[in-house]
Amino acid sequence: MLLPMTLTIAAACAVLNIWLALRVSQRRIKGKVMIGDGGSGPLQAAVRAHANFVEYAPFVLILLAAIELAGGSSTWLWIAGIVFVVGRIAHGLGMDRAAPNPLRAGGIAATWLVLAGLAAWALVLVYASDRGTSDAITTVPVDATRG
Repeated sequence: MLLPMTLTIAAACAVLNIWLALRVSQRRIKGKVMIGDGGSGPLQAAVRAHANFVEYAPFVLILLAAIELAGGSSTWLWIAGIVFVVGRIAHGLGMDRAAPNPLRAGGIAATWLVLAGLAAWALVLVYASDRGTSDAITTVPVDATRG
């Protein structure tokens, strides 16, 4: 089954990941730091922005795919995916500014809201709908005399 929404958001995440990685590479070259962060604040910020993206993106993409497969609302999934991508861009840009700042705070808030919303949605699909019970594994009693 083709998952057009998830594939599109995953492609956007791949491009975003490359952008964040390039920012790290540029700062490594500029600071002549090939391993670690060399104590460079801008390099530390770029590394953390990239790592932070990599920490959240897999969970969001897995939840998007699972909900899309389960027949979740395409409109809400698109909104969640776009908010996540925009939030991660804002966070990456915000990491270049003194903390606290609205880009960084807004980016992480968007990420947390999307992740929490998708997690709740996934649980509702499983436990509060007929879908979760119709495919449930049924147990068969074991005959106590046979064993």
